[in-house]
Amino acid sequence: MTEARPFASLDELKQTAERIWWSLLAEDWLEAFRSHPQIGGTKHSAGNERKESLSQEWSEQEQSGVSSASSETIKSLAELNRQYEEKFGFIFIVCATGKSSDELLLNLRKRLGNPGEKELHIAAAEQARITTLRLEKLLNQ
Repeated sequence: MTEARPFASLDELKQTAERIWWSLLAEDWLEAFRSHPQIGGTKHSAGNERKESLSQEWSEQEQSGVSSASSETIKSLAELNRQYEEKFGFIFIVCATGKSSDELLLNLRKRLGNPGEKELHIAAAEQARITTLRLEKLLNQ
């Protein structure tokens, strides 16, 4: 992305990010997935404190549908997250913005039935959506 700068517009930035994302290898996607918290969880990583704080804040906003979930839903999310990670080897990635806890739970249940290769591509597409939203947020600060 750095080498592609400067960008003439937000659309050019988003298109470049999308193109680069889909040119990466599966190992690169998995590395990106590791920086995300599970739905309903938090993730802290070493590095720039301001960046970590901003990322955590955005993650909490994106997952706000989970904050009002019942304890039963939270338990179900935790258990299905565990099953998902056990089956696929990476955490459940979903663009949670605007989704209720029940929608997230339904999505997780449905995706648990996918074969591995299909699920990896679905997770990558969800990561691409998250990236687009976060680029927009970053530029509108």
